[in-house]
Order: sequence, then structure tokens, then C-alpha cells
Amino acid sequence: MTEISHRYPRVAEYLENEVGFEKWSRCHYPGLRYNITTTNMVESLNSMLVNARDFPYVTLLDVIQEKMSKWWNDRRIVAMAITAPLTPSRESEFRPRFAQSNGRHTLQLNPVTYHVKGGELEGVVNIFNKTCTCKEFDIDKLPCVHAIAAAHHAQVSVYSLVSPYYTREYYALAYGETIYPVGSQSQWDVLNEVATRVVLPREVKERKRGRPKTSRFPSVGEFRKRKNRCGKCGAYGHYKKKCNSQTGSTEGNQPTDVPV
Repeated sequence: MTEISHRYPRVAEYLENEVGFEKWSRCHYPGLRYNITTTNMVESLNSMLVNARDFPYVTLLDVIQEKMSKWWNDRRIVAMAITAPLTPSRESEFRPRFAQSNGRHTLQLNPVTYHVKGGELEGVVNIFNKTCTCKEFDIDKLPCVHAIAAAHHAQVSVYSLVSPYYTREYYALAYGETIYPVGSQSQWDVLNEVATRVVLPREVKERKRGRPKTSRFPSVGEFRKRKNRCGKCGAYGHYKKKCNSQTGSTEGNQPTDVPV
């Protein structure tokens, strides 16, 4: 915040006084976002449907259903193969903390509260409320190094302090249902009041000249990757050194002399 205030005073004043820290700073957010740092999930789905979004509505819904069915089945297979207590991503993040918690001095303050010293930052852990003064345990719902040290001192299972949403059981339950295809339109059971309803087409505005734009404009501060252009053949996606084209010159952009 100090750097923002120094470089952009008006922006800092707006963020601090008008917007509030809880709207844009993850550590001040009152809800539980776990490791999600963006709300722009729609863009992920939009990129998946970039080729199908020009299809008719029924065809587009079929594409979405087919993709979702595949995702659910693939993740269900992964979930059934997990043998560790947590999901693979959380287990890989959690395991290194065990070694980091070794050698920490732990002092019991009361039946559920422990003061853990050592390392760059000390912490006071409440294993009943599942909190730590370092706030990492509070926000991620995954025991920090202080909580792990406190759990070992209290002879409590470390995995009992982990949020159940990180466990393999919850992961399997999330994809436990099967997404079935809707089927042919001739097999649909449509209510009479729906079948007889007249739906007017939407108002069509006059199109501008030229090819319609299919990609959105990037927002402020958003950078897009530039495609690499070959200096030998002029094609995109690779450099001159890796060009397999037989045309063009190996020196600069001058074309090779070709007999007429």
C-alpha cells in the first residue's frame, strides 16, 4: 500500500477510503476464498467455448453438456485413485510444512492454545478454533507450520485440523453425480404451455461494416501474449532458428533465389 500511495496517491486514497481493503485485499476479505485470487472464472469458461459460442443455442448446450460430462468423469476417476488423505494439490502443499515445523519450540498456554517460536515468525495457535496469529491457518484452512508444531505437541492428528473441503472424500463427492445427455429433441417431454408459447426473435441491430470482432478488448493492466513471427517464412508460432520451411533465406528476411 505504501508503494501504491507513493506512485498513485489518488488510486491509494480511492482504494483505502472509498472501496475498502476487504473488497480488493485477500487478507482483509471477511469470507473464505481459500487460494482463489480472482473472480474471473467466466473467462475460463468463455475460452473453452470460443469455437462453439457461435453455434445455435441447442448445439451450444450440447457442447457444454459433453464437456462437463467429460470433466466430471475424468475428475471422478482421479478422485477414486487418491490414496492420500488430501487432494493431490493440497497434499503437495501440506507435506513440506512438516519439515519446516521441526525444531520449533512449543509452549502450551491452556488446553487448546499454544505459543510456537522459531523461524522468521512466531505464532499463537488455537487448535480448537483452528486459528493462528500468522493468519495463514485462518485464511487457507490448511494448518501452517505453527499449527503443525502445536498439533504434534498436543498429540493431535494434523489432518484433523484441515478443512474437510480439502479431503479426498469431499473431492469425490463433488464429482459423484453423473451428467447425462439431454437426448434428441424428438424425445423431449415438453409441457403444453411451453410448446404453445410464442417466442419472438430478438431485435436485430444493423451490423457495422467489416468482420465482426470475436475477441474482447483487454482491460487496463491486462497483457496478452504476442505471437512469435518467423523471420524466415513469415509464419506465426515459431522463430527463424526453429523453422522447418524450405523456402526463404537463412540470412535475414531476403527470399532465396528460385529458378524461374
